[in-house]
Amino acid sequence: MPWKNWSSERLGVLLAILAAFGFSFKAIFVKLAYAVPQAAPVDAITLLSLRMTFALPFFALVAVHASRAAPSLSRRDWLTLIVLGLLGYYGASILDFIGLAYISAGLERLILFTYPTLTVMIGVIFMGKTLQRREIGALLLSYAGIGLVFFHDLEFSGQARSVLIGSLFVFASSLAYAFYLAGSGSMIQRLGSVRFTALAMLVSVLATELHLLVTQPLSALLQPAPVYAYAAAMALFSTVLPVFLQSAAIRRIGATQSVMIGTLGPMLTIAFAWLLLGEPLSLIQLAGAGLVLAGVWLVSRRGPSDRAIIGSLHPRD
Repeated sequence: MPWKNWSSERLGVLLAILAAFGFSFKAIFVKLAYAVPQAAPVDAITLLSLRMTFALPFFALVAVHASRAAPSLSRRDWLTLIVLGLLGYYGASILDFIGLAYISAGLERLILFTYPTLTVMIGVIFMGKTLQRREIGALLLSYAGIGLVFFHDLEFSGQARSVLIGSLFVFASSLAYAFYLAGSGSMIQRLGSVRFTALAMLVSVLATELHLLVTQPLSALLQPAPVYAYAAAMALFSTVLPVFLQSAAIRRIGATQSVMIGTLGPMLTIAFAWLLLGEPLSLIQLAGAGLVLAGVWLVSRRGPSDRAIIGSLHPRD
């Protein structure tokens, strides 16, 4: 096989591209599942529950394998894992799924990509860090880009209230994920990224299933076959595989370059949303996407320790 002779760096670049490709399809699968014909569209918590259920066996196996020869966790470790799991893969995901019921996949992906700038702001507000000129520039670029795409969606949808509600939910998702990243640095150093990710995912699965049991009848899980297919595809191709592809890429080329390659994700989502979902595409939208990605690029050119935190885990998605 040709890739067996590739350098570690070349293989890392390929892995990062494949991870970006997988992550970019998450919003597409969600929108396709919402569009499956039935009396009432599948709701956000049911779809998220199906996604988590399909992903559970993979993360459970990884968690058991990664914990086999590792030190046991203290009560404080478990408490931190629970809080971070609730923020990162449960809280951020359910807010994102709700938001996708209101806005386009392209706008959703760009709003989610504000998480590096939000992580910077969390560090400034809560951790006493100083805001550098480059970071101020990144914030201005990112939010100017979001504004352009936001008004693009307003123009084409004609539903200002829906676009505003969906954007706020997705921004809350990005904020929850930024808090997750800001708090996960020490745990990643202690447990390793693979073990930490798998355990945090297990916490999120439990929280999601409890949410479903409290708010929905079990009959909600009875969905048409295409919904199961999209949920399974989301679990495998937009959750499990890209999470570990991204981790493998970071080991080979580092967090900074992985994040840079990951900026392909929003552009891929916009392209696939146009091709598969019929979402409108315009120069204004592309310009807004360019500004957001420029902001991500700027904020990712930071000190090594901060880059490791920002780049250690990609947004889901």
